[in-house]
Amino acid sequence: MWFDESRLDDESALAGSDLLLRSLAESGSRVRRAAGDARETIGEALRRSDVSRPRAVIAAGPDSRLLRAVLEPWCPVPFVAWPGSALPGWAGSLDLVVILAPERADPAAASAVAEAVRRGCQVVVACQSDSMVAEHAAGRWSTILPIASGDQLATAVVMLDYLHRLGLGPESDADEVAAALDDVAIACSPHRDIAVNPAKMVAIGLADANPLVWGGSVLAARAARRVAESVRRASGRGALAGDAEHLLPVIEATRARNVFDDPFADDGGELRTVLVVLEDGSDDQVAREQRGRLLAAAESRGVRVETLAAEAGSEVARYASLLLSGSYTAAYLQLALVQD
Repeated sequence: MWFDESRLDDESALAGSDLLLRSLAESGSRVRRAAGDARETIGEALRRSDVSRPRAVIAAGPDSRLLRAVLEPWCPVPFVAWPGSALPGWAGSLDLVVILAPERADPAAASAVAEAVRRGCQVVVACQSDSMVAEHAAGRWSTILPIASGDQLATAVVMLDYLHRLGLGPESDADEVAAALDDVAIACSPHRDIAVNPAKMVAIGLADANPLVWGGSVLAARAARRVAESVRRASGRGALAGDAEHLLPVIEATRARNVFDDPFADDGGELRTVLVVLEDGSDDQVAREQRGRLLAAAESRGVRVETLAAEAGSEVARYASLLLSGSYTAAYLQLALVQD
């Protein structure tokens, strides 16, 4: 495999990835459409919901960790993320079970929601109305928030809006999230030249690299894991996301560059380590300290640093912005990697 930078601005090459790039560009519209489709259902669910707070909130199913990243610092009652197909043994009628199920066929989520209904829990599921999960969610204490597509972020925004209006989470403005996604789609558009396209620039930085992806805040760290997954899928290379203490040993073990090395010498196809920092503007002191340690270690070993930044208002909007920027980067990396 070799990296052909010219393909990033080649119209015929970009046309071959039109379906993927178009899907990324439509991320904002999917969030708006999902929020609009669920607005009436959310209003009706709030009117008939029990005014008392649940004893605990259980986020079940494979996407529960995203809800935990947003809700855990805010939720006024105990909050548990339970990503398996079962529920904790103590879950019962006093508890609220929330599930994100964007996929039409999701056996793990269907199993979790069926168990929640059997136990008499209050259940809220964001899913497609004709999906396997919706069939298992039927029950007296169940609410289905309809989703038209399998977009995970749009599904999460609908659920977060509902939980905010129940007083169980922070405000998550769908229009703000959609606007942040639109801004990224404009900045990273395939029609923008490499010189002014942040995703293309980072893709070039990852051309001959195994990236280490780091985000300081809880949501940025979650985005880092998703971005690393996208890079692995796009390139077939190792891409690691983790906390600073997990990434520092990898950076420190990297062979330091020698200024006298011949940049054109054959190094056997060795892939260099590159640190990708997802910057969401968090002012957390621990995150700043960890970022400083990572950057100092990278500088000492000659490890290149690439940055993806988000400047949107809310935490969820910044998460969405980082996630889409990373997805564009992975798409351009896949586009320019050519089989020899």
